[in-house]
Amino acid sequence: MTDDRTAPYAAFLLRFALGIMFLAHGLTKLFVFTPAGTAKFFESVGFAGWFAWPIILFEIVGGVLLLTGVYARAVAAVAAIELFAASTVHFGNGWSFTNPNGGWEYPVFLAIAAATLALLGDGVFAVKPTVRKV
Repeated sequence: MTDDRTAPYAAFLLRFALGIMFLAHGLTKLFVFTPAGTAKFFESVGFAGWFAWPIILFEIVGGVLLLTGVYARAVAAVAAIELFAASTVHFGNGWSFTNPNGGWEYPVFLAIAAATLALLGDGVFAVKPTVRKV
């Protein structure tokens, strides 16, 4: 049974944590790995290099949208797809993140967390909820 009194706060905590994670990953791709380095990595694992910029922008803008609660459910739904696609890079490495080149449990967990937020709702403190109650 869902506790309607605390569920909006749980959604907020999940939204905030995912927002921080996306912002950190996007900024790392931009400033540490650089867009050119990110593109090379994408190509090395079978993705098109031109995906680097859209992914970097999605992770930064999506992170900010999640943090502020602007259409967070919709952003989380797209994020779940992006994270599952990212997980495919790690499937051959095994489950644990400590395996060489990282395992798949962390990106799959994040994909599930994003899908959960998309199903659960925007939570409290959302600036622009995805769906307004009538």
